[in-house]
Amino acid sequence: MEELISNLFLTKSIKACEADKPFWLTSGKIGAYFINAEFLYGNEEESKKLLQIIDESLSNRNVLPEKIFKNVSKQYQSNEIYKHTIDFLLQTITKNIDVNNIDYISGGERRDWVFSYIIANLLKKPHITIFKDLSMLVSNSDFTNTEQVKNLEGKKCLHISDLITEAASYVNMWLPAIKEKGGEMKWTATIVDRMQGGDEILLQQNVVTYPLVKVNKELFKTALEKRDINNEQYLMINNYIDNPYETMRKFLISHPEFIKNSLESSGKTLIRVKKCINDDLYNLKGIVGD
Repeated sequence: MEELISNLFLTKSIKACEADKPFWLTSGKIGAYFINAEFLYGNEEESKKLLQIIDESLSNRNVLPEKIFKNVSKQYQSNEIYKHTIDFLLQTITKNIDVNNIDYISGGERRDWVFSYIIANLLKKPHITIFKDLSMLVSNSDFTNTEQVKNLEGKKCLHISDLITEAASYVNMWLPAIKEKGGEMKWTATIVDRMQGGDEILLQQNVVTYPLVKVNKELFKTALEKRDINNEQYLMINNYIDNPYETMRKFLISHPEFIKNSLESSGKTLIRVKKCINDDLYNLKGIVGD
């Protein structure tokens, strides 16, 4: 577990902000850490190359599974960080689930596939590739044959994901796709659980969650002890976990220059800053200057 946590920070799969520079989030709010679990593929550059291959293959879906598998299989053989992650994921699965009860491994478009394809191969289970439009392909475990999913009546699936937040992708896409064909998603194993209620939502859908890492105070305490973060970062993150809104509101009040400096940014950051200001997401009117 400690090696996985170190790898999360080494690859910047979990990136803690500097104490005076929180991250701008898509919502227009700010956060104390950012998570890209797919960077455990080895590093950011290699994971982006794989995602690019996936994107380029989406126009020819029938060859996509074999192409993805060839890449992740090669990476599993050559990259120690990725291999350690997959081996730990495999160990977690076999420790908690009788694999004889698993009929299929499933993974959703597209970051899930970074992990689900190789797990299907190692468990010698057929793999269901689920797309965002809810269409599905099924491949044998060595990905030499792929076809449309026709019937999953009475079959049980283990879904592999990179990250669980509020389980929106599960509820809106992955679960309905499997259910529509008569199958049942019984379990999900994920690299990171952000502890935002997704596991409880999935349990209401009769899906049991097995995360490798939970984003909680214990995680960051271990990171502090291993010097992956410093004490100032640790204190901010601790407060953020307790109360994200109030922690970041107090930060903006005590650092009025942060928004002003952020307005000099460009691209996505500038869009997020303007959303924060225009929607007054932290109730700062009359407190922090324009």
